[in-house]
Amino acid sequence: MEAGWPRWGFTHTGVSANNITPRFEQTVADRLSRTPMLQNQHIMGFGALNPQPYPKEFYWEDLDSRTNLMKESGGKQIITLCCAPDWMKGGPEGPTEDSAWDEHLEDAPYPRHFDDFAKLSAAVAEKYRDVEYFMVWNEFKGFWKDHSKPADYKGYTEMYNKVYDAVKAVRPDAKIGGPYLGFDSNKTGKSELRGPWGVVNQNALDAFEYWYANKKGADFIVVDGASLTDAHEMLPDEFGALGKFSAVTSWLRERTDDMPIWWSEWYFVPEDGTTWPEPKRLAVQAASMMEFAKSGAATALYWNPQAKEGACQGCMWDPKTGAELPTGRLVSDFATWFPADVRLEEVASADPAVRVLAQPERMVMVNTTGGKVTTTVDGDEVALGPYEIKWSDR
Repeated sequence: MEAGWPRWGFTHTGVSANNITPRFEQTVADRLSRTPMLQNQHIMGFGALNPQPYPKEFYWEDLDSRTNLMKESGGKQIITLCCAPDWMKGGPEGPTEDSAWDEHLEDAPYPRHFDDFAKLSAAVAEKYRDVEYFMVWNEFKGFWKDHSKPADYKGYTEMYNKVYDAVKAVRPDAKIGGPYLGFDSNKTGKSELRGPWGVVNQNALDAFEYWYANKKGADFIVVDGASLTDAHEMLPDEFGALGKFSAVTSWLRERTDDMPIWWSEWYFVPEDGTTWPEPKRLAVQAASMMEFAKSGAATALYWNPQAKEGACQGCMWDPKTGAELPTGRLVSDFATWFPADVRLEEVASADPAVRVLAQPERMVMVNTTGGKVTTTVDGDEVALGPYEIKWSDR
């Protein structure tokens, strides 16, 4: 990646700062601009209406609004080329109906419309010329409906190659990545990629290897995943499960001649109704980010679950005031001190319950327990409260 690549950033989802008021948007933009980071937006869904409701008619208002927010907040812009207008996947022409958002947003375009989706992708790249980075599709949506069976990796790769050629034809400078594939894991199974955290679904590995062998080209590799198994198991525990991120990153780097590895999304909290106190959730998030840095991932984009109101756990800014929340501060701090080209130094803690990530000038420590810990780190005695994240100069 380019010198000074931030590594850290986030994806705008259904609600973002541009969906409230102009003053609110400016408040958030001003705060984000203090630590420029990566920002990603999808072309349809996740905060954007149908960009091409009719074959010869485009609707750019939502994308314009989001890209303007990214620009005014100093973000390095990324666009995800997903999802597809209804008429490309068996639906009617025209604006997407309410029911279609729920039932068909994640449908893949029909093969006969792969060329149409490629043309739409090229139109996006041509319109937003100040956006250099594009990710193709999202989690094999529509190409992998039953994860117990092989994915339609041939179909995805055919569409990807058409998008790649179309975008490069109008924007040779554009950087394109795929396959944006979820690396699911289970407690058991037959797979070459396994660890104490579980076993990666061999169907995901097969899909990746087919795409990698048959792609027209790629400037970076895109994947995502959760530290948990598909059954929401944290093996051997919530912190130990994070080793999956390093294992997958290393596996990818070995097989792609050390291409830049992007994590477009990553998850670490069970999605079965489990709730954690915010200090614990933040501690697990910080420890997961340590895994990305140590394993040499080029990029990690936080899926920001922003809302317009309520407690909004995990959100980057307050839904009412726009003030930075602890999650936003955490991402910002990592962007400041651990960009992709920073030199890491090995610093140990006398107590292994405290995890440490260090560079020559700064380090961060995370207490992975629910109790107080006093330990020696970098020659100094350090006391940390339950699940405390502590930053320190060196």
